[in-house]
Amino acid sequence: MKKTYYISLARGEISQISTASPWNYKIEATDEEIVQLREYFDQIYSSDWQGFFRAHTPYIEYHHDPTNDAYDETIQKVYGLIYELGDEETREHIDQEGILKD
Repeated sequence: MKKTYYISLARGEISQISTASPWNYKIEATDEEIVQLREYFDQIYSSDWQGFFRAHTPYIEYHHDPTNDAYDETIQKVYGLIYELGDEETREHIDQEGILKD
């Protein structure tokens, strides 16, 4: 059974209460789909820490770092899942921003 969730990408938050904190996207998702989205957020958090340490290693350029590739790939997965589960306003926003690669 699908339920309504409110997603805050910057904070990696998933809430069923629209007034709990500011949110970016509204979706309808099953428990399994929310677990998948949470796993993507966890991967992003992990990549952020790896990127933090990489940033303090000046001889590795961004475009030559597999950590950044993993982060970028996971962000695409997050937006793809949000797009798939999102309401019309969510999909329009993602389309207008050109966030997803074709």
